[in-house]
Amino acid sequence: MTDAYLDSPPLTAEQRAVVEQPWHARVLVTAGAGAGKTHTLVRRLDALCGNEDPDEALEAAEILVLTFSRAAARELRERLARHGERARRVRAQTFDAWAYGVLQQACPDGEWGTVGFEERIVAAAQAVEKGALEAGDAVPPAHVVIDEVQDLLGSRRELVETLLDRYQDSCGFTVVGDAAQNVYGFQIEDPAERADETGRFFDWLRCSYPDDLVELHLTRNFRAATPEAGTALAHGVRLQELSGTEEATAVYEELRELLLKPVNGVGPLTDPFTLDGLRNLSDSCAILTRDNRQGLVVSDLLHEHGVPHLLRRPLEERPVPSWVAELLRRTEANVLAQDRFRDLLTEIPLPYEPNPAALWTALLRVARGAGRQVLDLDRLRRAVAEGRFPDEAADPETAPVTVSTVHRAKGLEFDRVIVLPPPTVAELRKRHKDEPDMSAEARALYVAMTRARHDLYHTDDLDLPLLRRVGGGRTSRRYVGGWRSYDRYGIVAEAGDVCRERPPGREHEAVATQAYLLERVAPGHEVLLRRRHDLPMGERQSPPYALVHAGREIGEASERFREDLFHVQKVNAGWDPWWPDEIHGIRVDTLETVTGSTAAGANAGLGERGTWIAPRITGIGRYRRADDNEETSA
Repeated sequence: MTDAYLDSPPLTAEQRAVVEQPWHARVLVTAGAGAGKTHTLVRRLDALCGNEDPDEALEAAEILVLTFSRAAARELRERLARHGERARRVRAQTFDAWAYGVLQQACPDGEWGTVGFEERIVAAAQAVEKGALEAGDAVPPAHVVIDEVQDLLGSRRELVETLLDRYQDSCGFTVVGDAAQNVYGFQIEDPAERADETGRFFDWLRCSYPDDLVELHLTRNFRAATPEAGTALAHGVRLQELSGTEEATAVYEELRELLLKPVNGVGPLTDPFTLDGLRNLSDSCAILTRDNRQGLVVSDLLHEHGVPHLLRRPLEERPVPSWVAELLRRTEANVLAQDRFRDLLTEIPLPYEPNPAALWTALLRVARGAGRQVLDLDRLRRAVAEGRFPDEAADPETAPVTVSTVHRAKGLEFDRVIVLPPPTVAELRKRHKDEPDMSAEARALYVAMTRARHDLYHTDDLDLPLLRRVGGGRTSRRYVGGWRSYDRYGIVAEAGDVCRERPPGREHEAVATQAYLLERVAPGHEVLLRRRHDLPMGERQSPPYALVHAGREIGEASERFREDLFHVQKVNAGWDPWWPDEIHGIRVDTLETVTGSTAAGANAGLGERGTWIAPRITGIGRYRRADDNEETSA
């Protein structure tokens, strides 16, 4: 193999050592931030598929590639398409998507689309242990590739360990991780259990393969093109092996001091100079926040000042693009050939230029017609309803400015990064009932500061609402509270807050509402929830609320939202809930394809498939009375 390979950068000696390992090798690669992990994995996959010795070459179907997010899977697929000469058919999947496929293979009659993420992962591990990958048309993996393995915790760690244990005699692996970037420990509430999980997968590998585990290292940084962008890199080694709270606190304070140097400040995000710079970017920029609350506030602030941006949604949220509903509605045929698919796709207004060939290939994987190169539309509808829509056919998530929590920015890089000022150690201690996890805080700050290629900045602190959480219905719900326990000023909008069972729009207006959504409604548009009347919909529900855009109804609040609003407003057993007339401050996250009652769809004139477009909303909603411009407390 030579360094001159298409237009991709040449391999370093460290990268070449990873790439040229045989397919049956068990390889653990430790790699710091910006060490060229994705580039190395692309070349590794190509080498696995293209070895000149037929006994050493694998088929694409024999290689299992798992990632933690759709963004990571999409980037790897795009890199393979550009730089992978022989591995272009290798499919990168999220853990959730792969687990769902395993369960469909093991128990096709199970309603896995209604099961939560954690339950699917646990069930998939059990299915793998019982031989699900050896039945029917399944192909057990000959080689497993996983990035960011430092984030393998709990059920996902157990799934991977079960997989590698099951096929330890016939399967090699290449796993890549960096203990300095382990930032998902917060998912485990118990501090002792969380500490036990830290580094546990690395220990398991070394104990399970004491004689043949190949440990390699990528030490060179390719991301930071300036000293400012690389200011945090020297702390990576210390973060990989923190000895306790005292050392973690010291590293955190050192990183915070480096970030908050006056030369790195850009002033408040409301500053006209800063806003003009964000509006006129010629490169990529991320504004990184420590939590969802900060992200929602930053996003709303940017919307108010006309700065186009993308607010990265939680990793587990997988909205199906709106064009899928239009595709199903615009034809009465049961199957589609590729040419007809391409023609229909060009008729649907989209904010981006789609790749029809790539979309066609992705859809065929879940909805291929019997024995032919056609798309079965009934199967496609079922894939949407069951949560099996392929990740690679999702809408692209690109914008010059990205607002993201640090955790959702893992594995990504940007030309410039703006980090909200991290709290002092004293502030962290004040916020936590128990001692704060300083290891997690230090690693999160390190991840934030190592996303930049060129410029690393900090901005001024923000005025943040006080968000509290109440248990209610099938979820717990965040609301805007105050220092008094009974204060209620608003509620945080979530993905499932718009009704999916019936098409949006009032009776006899469903078809026109679908056209209105496509032509007039876009992500970031402001909407409000308006109470229709005073009568609650059930014993433990609020009255109904309509979703309104520019004076027009485009949906209604879901049953889950009404239940959660009841629990938020029902302060205690003797308290009579107060229902706001309107809830402002909410925005459209995206337009998505949803499935509901086929009868409701047919009666509304939307065809027989029970599929239509609905808005998904986000934001911190504020209560208002209809005759009052001020925010109102319960």
